[in-house]
Parts: sequence; structure tokens; C-alpha cells
Amino acid sequence: MHNALMDKRAGEVGAQAEGLMIAVEQMVRFVRQSAVTGGLSTAASSAIGRLSREGPYRLSELARAEGVSQPNMTQLVTRLERAGLVRRVADHNDGRAVLVEATDSGLEVFRQRRAERAHALDLLIDELTEPERQAVRTALPALARAIQDRQARD
Repeated sequence: MHNALMDKRAGEVGAQAEGLMIAVEQMVRFVRQSAVTGGLSTAASSAIGRLSREGPYRLSELARAEGVSQPNMTQLVTRLERAGLVRRVADHNDGRAVLVEATDSGLEVFRQRRAERAHALDLLIDELTEPERQAVRTALPALARAIQDRQARD
């Protein structure tokens, strides 16, 4: 009897987690698709975002941070460079190394895309009841904090 109850609870928790995951995926997809400035791919938008938030990266480190191969990142950076969104600069700490940094245009595209995503999220939140809005305002920062704590431990 005890094992059957535990299995039932585990199944309920699993179903809740799956439902939450589907909701998160739908929300992220909606918000991402709402950012159209610059006509960037998801990979390009992510790389520009990282460079905008965290500053210059070596190409190999940027590839690792973005979870792509170095050849793929090289191609992406070349395309972004041609578009005037990033530039390669000398690493002052290591004369042999090159850093990739966002240009002023790249930073502006990042800011505009972030504003578009924030507006899309606001539109979704506006469709909620006040208790639901409050729950989102509490839950999302709490999840972000949990992610940061986990990343700090790893």
C-alpha cells in the first residue's frame, strides 16, 4: 500500500513537472519569436546577448559557453562581424589571442530585442488574473535565483 501511494505521488509530481515544462517552453518560444530586430537566429541572438551582458570573450570560450563547436562559432562570429554587430579585437592580456566583443550596433540590437521580449512577456502577464500575476512575479525571480545558485555551485 505504501509503495503504491509513493508511486502515485511520484507520478503526480512527474506530471506536474512535465506540465510546467511545457508551459515554460511555450512561454520562451513566444517571447523569443517576439524579438525581431536585426533578424537574428536564436544562436546569433544568444551570442550577442552573452557578449552584451558579460563583455568580450575569446572565440573558443564563447563557443564553449554557447554549447557549440568552435568552427560553428567562427562562422557565426564572421556573419555577425559582417553585419557590424561584433568585432574582433586584440586581447591586451595575451597578444596572440583575439577577443570577440559586441559593437555599439550590436549592443543596440540586443537592447531592442530585450525590449521586444519584455513587451511580449508583459502582454502575456496582462492576460492573467491578479493572483496569477502575483504568482508569476514571485515564481519567475525565485526560479532565476535558483538557477544562479546552482550555477555558482557547479
